[in-house]
Amino acid sequence: MRTAFRTAVTSGAVAVTTVLACSTAQATPPGPGVTGRVISQTTVGGTDYILREVSIPPGQATGWHYHDGPLYAYVQRGTLSHFDSTCASDGVYPKGSAVQEPAGPGNVHIGRNLGDTTVVLDVLYVLPHGAPFSQDAPNPGCSFE
Repeated sequence: MRTAFRTAVTSGAVAVTTVLACSTAQATPPGPGVTGRVISQTTVGGTDYILREVSIPPGQATGWHYHDGPLYAYVQRGTLSHFDSTCASDGVYPKGSAVQEPAGPGNVHIGRNLGDTTVVLDVLYVLPHGAPFSQDAPNPGCSFE
């Protein structure tokens, strides 16, 4: 994992991003074609470090969610549009950008691909051991999913 983390940081991949989650009855699930694959993972003490590639096709979104630990991501391709629970944009991240997402249910957000190129993110999750990648959340009242 040390190598995966070093690679992520060295390539500028310290950023947070939005990720896939399993949907629940009240949650807003990820859009069709939103995928994620684990590249590397390790556990140190009580913390899981997971490096994952997440892809969001044009016109799709991650669904509303939050994370139990901080995330750091690097935009490999496309442009990620990020929105917080007030429905306001809290960042637009083009290729080469780093994104950082804080932990906790007070940080509900959604990542959207409003462009015409698939967004590809390298995401480093720093989570309590055994925690899911994300926790689903209902739409906080925004006109978009």
